[in-house]
Amino acid sequence: MIVDELASPAKQNELPDASSRPTRFIARQPILDTRRNIIGYELLFRSGWENSFNGDTNKATHIMLDNCLIMRMENLAQQQLAFVNCTRESLVKQHVALLPPATTVLEVLETVEPDKELVAACLELAKMGYKFALDDFAPREEWQPLINLADYLKVDFRLSDAAERKKIHRMVRGTRVELLAEKIETEEEFNIALSEGYRYFQGYFFCRPTIIAEHEISPNRQNYLRLLLELSKDPLNISTISHIVESEPSLCYRLLRLANSASMGMRSAITSVTRAMMVVGEARFRTLVSVAAASAMGHNQPQALINLTLERARFCELLSPMIGENPTEQYMLGLLSLIDAILQMPMEKIVELLPLRKEIKESLVGVDNPVALPLKLIKNYELGDWGPCLSAANELGITEETLTSVYLEAIHWVAEALEAS
Repeated sequence: MIVDELASPAKQNELPDASSRPTRFIARQPILDTRRNIIGYELLFRSGWENSFNGDTNKATHIMLDNCLIMRMENLAQQQLAFVNCTRESLVKQHVALLPPATTVLEVLETVEPDKELVAACLELAKMGYKFALDDFAPREEWQPLINLADYLKVDFRLSDAAERKKIHRMVRGTRVELLAEKIETEEEFNIALSEGYRYFQGYFFCRPTIIAEHEISPNRQNYLRLLLELSKDPLNISTISHIVESEPSLCYRLLRLANSASMGMRSAITSVTRAMMVVGEARFRTLVSVAAASAMGHNQPQALINLTLERARFCELLSPMIGENPTEQYMLGLLSLIDAILQMPMEKIVELLPLRKEIKESLVGVDNPVALPLKLIKNYELGDWGPCLSAANELGITEETLTSVYLEAIHWVAEALEAS
């Protein structure tokens, strides 16, 4: 067993303290450009705005702002744009002015009446530096004053057809507004939106595999898969892992660079892979390799896919104690959950090649079993589908607070892991 000089597995898998978090669910959905680069995130809060809150909308406004401030919105959006749904009150009374204008996009909901008072308030906020998006836009003339003010116009591809989208194009012609396609779930929909002139896209099309007939796994990717599977074993087989690492120059370089970094405090240079593994420690080595493997196998895939893969892995790992499952195995389940999109192969074909236990294989192909509960939960969380999240929380006997904390911990952990690698 490798001596971990940085963090014990028990500490690494310890759940974050939920006492400092608000008792609300929060999720984020990436927004991508035509090159599939992340330009920002829409932040989704449970019980946060008019179209999903059945109580006092003033209270909803305060909850939304409280969540943004306490959870440090800039961290959630990773210093990129944060799209935040706004109630009428938050705009008219300028409560949203508490949020950072340089990185905040204020989403005006389709349920908000675009009267003179609202338009005047938005003009004032625009002078402060805020950007605006019109959410779930439908072609109605009364929205024209806000179209002239908006930076983004979001069109739901599930609620619109080609004819309606042509009307929208005519309305925005000659303005500076950029078109953002929502609910893009397939590659075909992405291409349609692209052909219609959309510049930005929201939805999980990037993690849906485009199956290539008779596609084979390259030897390089096979090595990374072998390495991931070796990391799921306890104890680790140092000899086997060293051999695989030494056969991959890029991974070998990353490991040696980390081991020789100033943070390791070593007096002499480390040139041996085995020695480097000993110095880095088991927990950090697993993190380093899984991040490197996901990035290498996802070459030419959008960064959003790699981020989502690692977030799922960490989320499943953190929830594993609550279902009595092995944290390392749950981490691997999350990490492999998008392997079909990364490799562009059917999941059924991939799992045939992997020496995993039956329950894990079933979970990967979509079978609903106890082992798959964390994975099922994170998938619903990503979509902002709060009903199943509440059901799962009740089934596990945990609070919304804890689930929110786990999700946020997964996001922050991935950001740090990617930066360190």
